[in-house]
Amino acid sequence: MSSNPKPIRVLSVDDHPLLREGIAALVNAETDMKLVAEASNGQEAVETVPIAPSRCNVMDLQMPGFNGIEAIIDIHNEFPSARIIVLTTYTGDVQGCGPASGAQGYILKGHVHRELLETIRAVHAGKKRIPPEVAAELADHATDDNLTSREIDVLRLIASGNANKVIADQLAITEETVKSHVTNILSKLGANDRTHAVTIALKRGIIEL
Repeated sequence: MSSNPKPIRVLSVDDHPLLREGIAALVNAETDMKLVAEASNGQEAVETVPIAPSRCNVMDLQMPGFNGIEAIIDIHNEFPSARIIVLTTYTGDVQGCGPASGAQGYILKGHVHRELLETIRAVHAGKKRIPPEVAAELADHATDDNLTSREIDVLRLIASGNANKVIADQLAITEETVKSHVTNILSKLGANDRTHAVTIALKRGIIEL
């Protein structure tokens, strides 16, 4: 009887096929890990995890549509034991994707070949792996997504479908002030638009409908 432990099950999520092929080749060449599935965007990743359970999810952040940050939050909420390793091209991409989002490891794409396997093993063992340059970026922006009470008030009114003028009237502030709050909200949450900001805030529990 073999006493070898079960291989670490890995899900690779990236919209670039060549990078997925590279990750597959690296992972499948090892005896202690196995690539069980691939996904090309965040939505596919969220749908794949329940049908191809993985212990480590290697997740790109910048993908079209449903991005990596949203997928990480969804997967972490649904499967708290899943380990998530963030792939990023630029350290600035990790804003809004600190450990609180569910990520335990980070790899710059230029370092995949020399760091991927070691990071998968470390994260699978319950350790965090954060390169110094990524750690510095996360620390610099650690409080960026802390909305003020007034910004949360504005966000709640946006979620209820109110236009800026209505929000200004309800909060007894000018419409220009509302626009300024909206700009800050989008920046802090890393949101593309008002609807995206509401979606992120609901997922993070900042507001409730």
